[in-house]
Amino acid sequence: MSVSPADATSPQGRPPVPVAGGRWGLVSAAVAYLVLGVGLWWNAWSTHPSTVTTCGCGDAARFIWYFRWPAFAMAHGHDVLYSTYLFHPGGINLLDDTSVVALGVVLAPVTWLAGPVASMNVALTLAPVLSALAMFALLRRWVRWAPAAFVGGLAYGFAPFVVTELALNQLNIAFLAVPPLIVLVLTDLVVTRRRRPWVDGLALAGLVIVQFFIGTEVLVITVLAVIVGLLLLAGWAAARRPEELSARVAGAARGIGVGVGASAVALAYPLWFLLDGPAHLVGPIWSAGATTRYGTSLANFVSTGGLGGLRASMLAFGGYQGPVLVGLGYLGLGVLVTAVIGTIVWRRDRRMLLFAAVGLGAAVLSLGPGHGYPVPWDALQHVPWIGDVVEVRFTLVVTLCAAVLVGLAVDHARAALEAHGSIDRRAGAVVSWALVIAIVAPTAIALGPNLPLTTRTVELPTWYARNGGSLPAGRVVLAYPIPSSGLQSSEAWQAVNAMRWAQASGGGPQGQPSRAGGARGGFVVLSAASLPLGPAPLPTPADVAAVRTALRRWRVTTVVVPDDPGLPVYERGRGGAYGAGFFTAVLGTLPTYVDRAWVWQNVSGAPPPAPVSTDAFRFCTTGPPTSAGALAVPGCVLNVSALTGG
Repeated sequence: MSVSPADATSPQGRPPVPVAGGRWGLVSAAVAYLVLGVGLWWNAWSTHPSTVTTCGCGDAARFIWYFRWPAFAMAHGHDVLYSTYLFHPGGINLLDDTSVVALGVVLAPVTWLAGPVASMNVALTLAPVLSALAMFALLRRWVRWAPAAFVGGLAYGFAPFVVTELALNQLNIAFLAVPPLIVLVLTDLVVTRRRRPWVDGLALAGLVIVQFFIGTEVLVITVLAVIVGLLLLAGWAAARRPEELSARVAGAARGIGVGVGASAVALAYPLWFLLDGPAHLVGPIWSAGATTRYGTSLANFVSTGGLGGLRASMLAFGGYQGPVLVGLGYLGLGVLVTAVIGTIVWRRDRRMLLFAAVGLGAAVLSLGPGHGYPVPWDALQHVPWIGDVVEVRFTLVVTLCAAVLVGLAVDHARAALEAHGSIDRRAGAVVSWALVIAIVAPTAIALGPNLPLTTRTVELPTWYARNGGSLPAGRVVLAYPIPSSGLQSSEAWQAVNAMRWAQASGGGPQGQPSRAGGARGGFVVLSAASLPLGPAPLPTPADVAAVRTALRRWRVTTVVVPDDPGLPVYERGRGGAYGAGFFTAVLGTLPTYVDRAWVWQNVSGAPPPAPVSTDAFRFCTTGPPTSAGALAVPGCVLNVSALTGG
């Protein structure tokens, strides 16, 4: 059995082995990773990083909002964890959603100075950098050749899984700096024991707390992987070194106990807030449950495909606007082959066996349904919290384990070359670097069509650009398309407008009708009226009554339907003419037309609705001559309603 550098530091007092690369190695790695991170988002940084990012749509719009809220809340004395400015008046519990509160708070100064788009770009850029650096920090304690740790950091922080999640603006999943540091602390607690257990315990608690406020789903996945790893270690020790087991278990138990206890105390209130605080979610938190199960297949680990079928809907309805992204299960052929062969060749290194076993288990857990074979989630999907995890996200553990295996394999290969008498030092270095390039190249080629990642300007409809940032206090705007319909661009408009108005809607995160309460009927109608899929709702008496009930329950003061034909589909819904006609029928009065938008003020004082037949509504929203002016559609709806006795 081989001995790692970490194992050389024992309680018997042997001196520690210096970490690979030393201080300058860490600095050099950080600079190199930062250059790669900026390069990944070069299309934002080389243009206008305060206005250009993935897009002002879909999850990107939602995360722009998440970066605005903490800065706004701290500046105005609001609760950072809860807001009624979105999904008014019920509000949003940020801990129940994917809100990366920790990043929003830390980057609040950037938001104050340059706006939420800039702070999100900083986070998107630093996510792979810090994740890679954390893996480098872990591996350089286990390897002797610093480039081995560096390539392991690349295989983790810039893995296809991470880059694809970044392109999809899933920062809560793509910011993975904490898991390797948890492994690093546990390594000292269980193996090297250079620090007192309570010190490691407090460090562990700090990392758990930070991860809780970045993303609870990643925390749950990490905890599950750690439990499996510790059980495997304990089983190995019981079988091979029983004389050491009790001492190691006692020390580890003390440290883990301190960590769990400190975490429980620090997170007691946040956990209550998440589970039972204002606007907490009942039911699934990270997904819509079994209806949205999404996992990998065995082929996904070696194939770059997997997301091609989503591209058309992302382009149309809000999502990454570039070429087809690499599938979330793809590890990179160089990484996968090196991890597998390295584990076989150097199987006497128990670290490789441990991480291979944990990675293989995570790969099985990541498998999704519908591929002709049973998967774990058939049994686990109803387990609280665990069953709510989106199974494909266990790929992050597979990626972490593969990165460790790659770093160790490269270091073993380097050591073997140096020990080979027939190969001089220079030739060994050439072969070692050739191996590094061979590992990285397949991943770079797979990601190539999306390097640098595609970006778009965060576009605001004219009315919001000119008026949204100066609205009087107390305005509650129903933006069209509504933000919980699947089209979330209005969340970016509100964030760029510096939260000058509250945004009405129901259903909360994920837009689930069951969470809309008494406004459910109107929410369902408005969602269908916003998202251009399937037949468009017509202003029938039942639908009109349901929408008016929702507007009243949401305390809407203002309804805005933009009329900017040049905007992308994900910002237009079913189009301005349809929206103008529909809300005219609902509110029974003409809007004002200002700055390319139809606007209804004093919604609570609106007259009775204007009933209109199906044929008449269709005529008004598709047939009036444009020469009649901007109020042609609303005027037509009111006229035909009056003519037919409405």
